[in-house]
Amino acid sequence: MTADTTAPPKPTDREGIAKRLLRGSAKASFDPLVEIDWDAPVDKDMWAVRPERVSLYGTYLWERLTDEQRKELSRLEIASIATIGIWFETILMQMLVRHAYDHDPTTKHVQYAYTEIADECRHTVMFAKLVEKLGSKAYKLDPAAHNLGRLFKTIAHGPLIFAGALFVEEVLDQFQREAVPDEQVLPLVRAVSRIHVVEEARHMRYAREEFHRDWATRGPLNRAYSRVILGLVAYYSATRLINPKVYAQVGLDPREAARVARRNPHWIATKTWAARKVVRTLDTAGAISGLGRYFWKKAGLLG
Repeated sequence: MTADTTAPPKPTDREGIAKRLLRGSAKASFDPLVEIDWDAPVDKDMWAVRPERVSLYGTYLWERLTDEQRKELSRLEIASIATIGIWFETILMQMLVRHAYDHDPTTKHVQYAYTEIADECRHTVMFAKLVEKLGSKAYKLDPAAHNLGRLFKTIAHGPLIFAGALFVEEVLDQFQREAVPDEQVLPLVRAVSRIHVVEEARHMRYAREEFHRDWATRGPLNRAYSRVILGLVAYYSATRLINPKVYAQVGLDPREAARVARRNPHWIATKTWAARKVVRTLDTAGAISGLGRYFWKKAGLLG
């Protein structure tokens, strides 16, 4: 009989992993206010992301834009994605505090949770400064997404906390890993991405371990509920990556542009690409199915 290669990995020792993560944090943590030159001018002749990752790339609206407008849109879209990062990292910090509240603070596991909260505090400030430097605003989310976030941070339990965190962190990580070595991308964006990639690698390991550990203990009803809520979180996060107001800043009708982006096969492929690793992790564990899977598909995350 051949081994089941699709089975989720067995979680390793909780305290041993946390100890290694704490050691990694001590060796490679950054203060963005010190590490990044925030006074350097933003070169408007450079991209903030590869052009093929811009939501309107390849559409008739893209053809209408000048090269200058396309590069401006790339800056505004990265600022919008950073704003979503702030939104979810603020939610995550509150969930991690609740998670730590129920556990022994003398354990390495809880001490790493507090360490991650400190990292996320720095990341939110870093993203906020990035948004400002890129010439955008931190546009508010629509009431549905805003209130869903408020509800999610209140009711989320173990596997939802860590699956939700893993989703948002993995998607951001893919954009940033691609940006770091790309010399056509703004040095500011690359510097922010480099810091976030290094620190989020530890956060994702922590979230992945905790998700698998907690998911294995949940019964059928709890899993069914978690799949639906996780699907909603993925849908609202992925469909709000680009705030329609950024299109108005480059002279486009925001409703038309949002509609075109939503149907753009290049943008759908980009979202599928960005989510592919977390989709594989969660789908292998059986966390993407039923009604929840419908929301993942509707968001353009499954191709």
